[in-house]
This record gives sequence, structure tokens and C-alpha cells, in this order.
Amino acid sequence: MLFEARLRDGLADGTITVAFRRWRRPQVVAGGRYRTGGRYRPGLGDPIVEAVRVDRVEPARVTKADARRAGYRSPEALLADLRGDPGLPLYRIHFRLLDIPDPREVLANAPGLSEEELAAVTARLARLDRAAGPAGPWTDRVLRLIADRPGVVSTELAAELGWERDRFKQRVRTLKELGLTTSLLVGYQLSPRGSAYLAAVVD
Repeated sequence: MLFEARLRDGLADGTITVAFRRWRRPQVVAGGRYRTGGRYRPGLGDPIVEAVRVDRVEPARVTKADARRAGYRSPEALLADLRGDPGLPLYRIHFRLLDIPDPREVLANAPGLSEEELAAVTARLARLDRAAGPAGPWTDRVLRLIADRPGVVSTELAAELGWERDRFKQRVRTLKELGLTTSLLVGYQLSPRGSAYLAAVVD
């Protein structure tokens, strides 16, 4: 589930506990866990919320308390900001903030790589490189750039590769999903797992 950028800090600090969505059918289930994309927690990663309850609600029954818990000043402001076809059912999702690390952070900080893990990561990176098409392989370039320049703002790193910043950040997110990089307050660094991978594949 994706959260609007302006709501992420509230989700991350627990002040926003409700979200509303127009869906043909529910896209979230109680018990599901979701990264907020909010304020990064060094060593812990992105804040995680859990869906506690999902219920269908008529727009006219959205209360002022609902709106405040969703980060809006009024039900009218909330409903006006909703995306999607107004004819679709409206769902209210209740969240709670979890005091746990982002699973990607746990993976990233795992010490070393077994032979099986190394083979799996190598195969996954090879698939990403093959899928890049005419642009050519990129995973090794990005990993080594981050290794050489930790904590450097993404705009500068993207410029070194001749890429748009959004393209660079999307690819770093892909590497982060594999536990190979971690975010800093500014820029990135290789994770222990990422460093172990590069050390293992050094020519």
C-alpha cells in the first residue's frame, strides 16, 4: 500500500492512524504490514504499520474524528482529496505503528553471505542487468559508486552516471530490496550484506 508523501511523517510517529481509499474491492487485509516510506530510522529502516481493521463506510458517515486521525482538518477536506472514481466503495483502514525494524534492514545487516545466498544474489543481479535492455548492465556500477561515495546526495551520484535522479533512486531501491544498500539521512551506503557481496565477487 502506498501512502501520500504528506502523510508519511504522521504515520511514522503514530499521529495518523487511519487511511481512506476508494476501491472496487479491499486491497488491504487486517494483519498486513506496510512500509510507510516515512522518516528513515538509522539502523531500523522505514517505519512499519500494521492494518488492524478494514471496513466499508459511506462517505456521509465519515466523522471529524476520522478526518483528524487521517491527517485532515475536516471530512470535507478528506473526501475532496480522495483519488479514484467517486462511485467506488469507500474503505477505512485502521493502522497501528509497530516498534520493529524494516525487514530489509534485518536482511541488510545479516553478517556475510552463504554460498547459496551469494549464488542467489548474483543470479538476481544478472537478471536485473539483462532486463536493462540497450542501457546495459547497471547493478555493479551502482553498487561500486555507493561503496566509493557513501553519504553523497543522490543528485550527485545520478549525475556521475549521467542518469536522471528518479531513475537512480528507483534502482537503488531495487538494490535495497535485496538487502545490499541502506539509506542514510543523506545518501546511501553499502550494507554489511552488500559489502560482503562485493568482496566475494572482486575480480
